[in-house]
Amino acid sequence: MDSKSPSSAVDAPVSAGRDSFPDEDPSSKNGYAPGVVENVARVVDHKAERALCRRFDLRLMPVLAIMYLFNALDKGNLGNAETDGMSDDLNFKPGQYNLLLSIFFVPYVIFAPPIAMLGKRFSPARVLPILMFSFGSFTLIASSAKNFGGMFALRWFLGMAEAAFFPLVIYYLTTFYRRAELARRLALFYAASNIANAFAGLIAFGVFQIENTPMSQWRYLFIIEGSATVAFSIFAFWYLPRSASEAKFLSADEKALAFHRIQVDSSAVVNEKFNFREALAIFRHPTTYGFLAIEICLGVPLQGVSLFMPQIIQRLGYSTVKTNLYTVAPNVTGAVMLLILAFSSDAVKLRSPFIVLGFLFTFTGFMIYASISDVQAKIQLAYFATFMMTWGTSAPSVLLSTWYNNNIAHEGRRVLLTSIGVPLANLMGLVASNVFREQDKPKYMPALITVGAFGATGAVLAGLLGLYMVFDNKRRDRRDGITVNATDVPTERLRDGPASSEFRWFL
Repeated sequence: MDSKSPSSAVDAPVSAGRDSFPDEDPSSKNGYAPGVVENVARVVDHKAERALCRRFDLRLMPVLAIMYLFNALDKGNLGNAETDGMSDDLNFKPGQYNLLLSIFFVPYVIFAPPIAMLGKRFSPARVLPILMFSFGSFTLIASSAKNFGGMFALRWFLGMAEAAFFPLVIYYLTTFYRRAELARRLALFYAASNIANAFAGLIAFGVFQIENTPMSQWRYLFIIEGSATVAFSIFAFWYLPRSASEAKFLSADEKALAFHRIQVDSSAVVNEKFNFREALAIFRHPTTYGFLAIEICLGVPLQGVSLFMPQIIQRLGYSTVKTNLYTVAPNVTGAVMLLILAFSSDAVKLRSPFIVLGFLFTFTGFMIYASISDVQAKIQLAYFATFMMTWGTSAPSVLLSTWYNNNIAHEGRRVLLTSIGVPLANLMGLVASNVFREQDKPKYMPALITVGAFGATGAVLAGLLGLYMVFDNKRRDRRDGITVNATDVPTERLRDGPASSEFRWFL
């Protein structure tokens, strides 16, 4: 769709309502006199909006969630394979398993920005299925690995293929949903990661009971998950619409309404052509570095739980089969807590407090587990601590990505920051995979304390950044002599971000 609104968008269904935005005033460069927000506004039909969102939810969210489920399965199945003796079968030397985990994150960070830019250029609807086909193929090939070198190379290429997947999904959803609608949709999508971790345990539970086979059971795990990923990627390439304007399931009026919604409450220019130099301007804002610092603090517990939950639960004294089975419940409750926090965040239009709460869950869970010297004597409390670990990892990830996307109306800057922030959090898998050292088994005490410390630091940083935004909004209100909320100003006027006089932080 052209960056200029089609005539049909101007005639989109309108009615009086709460979610209003000021009309352009020819007498003012910014659309209205400085310090004044007009009350007369054009408002889209809320009933029509809800119907449109339901169509997006039914058409897009299930497919994207399944895609991300496979993404998480193919990334995290190494931990399940390790519990079945993969290191012994491939004759790993001490430390090589941790190196295998670590190498994934190097290409994951290096290739995320360029691949995300390609996704912006050619549409996430086309690039995402191609990435999915690629990482599914590498997982499938991993079933034939004969030694450490082969698995090492495949983990490198897997990191490349998965690098920009989550950033592109986030950007893709921002072209369909308003800012206050985004967190719960991302949560539904990201919950697939938690379900994947639980599902991985169930799959491993079933596969590892196969007996009298010509291959090790962990090889069948890679075959099953890789084959399913490749098959679904072909369907996704055919199914996903490139944009709302090209969605065959929408009428002309619905396409116009979809354009209007994003123009006033997501992007400054809808489907703007990517300009790398303009996108780099995002690093002129000090808050950018605050967001990235929180991503770093988030990444260590997120990757620690994702990669080492089977090993953490294995300390409770269960067999290989039961260890994988007992990873299911914590991951399922993590998905439930993610949805609770994300829906609550959208309802009150606040991000920071819920991010802080998630970090505190993480900190508490790891500290409880670390404080138990004899887990056999307090096995119920120790297992409960693993639940709290999952409660506090997924929600901050979703809400943090939503938080900075809500505050960036420029599409190029949005996709660039997301393609750096999300991989940066995943890069912390290098820390997680090296603090969970083999010599610290089975207690992993240094790792538990390290991960808990990152959780506490993340809570402090998210709280401080939220307070800064509150005070800066009040300063801007005092300057203009009027109280303005972030949702009072259409995003088509906020291309310059905080440099715009109308800008208010979405808290």
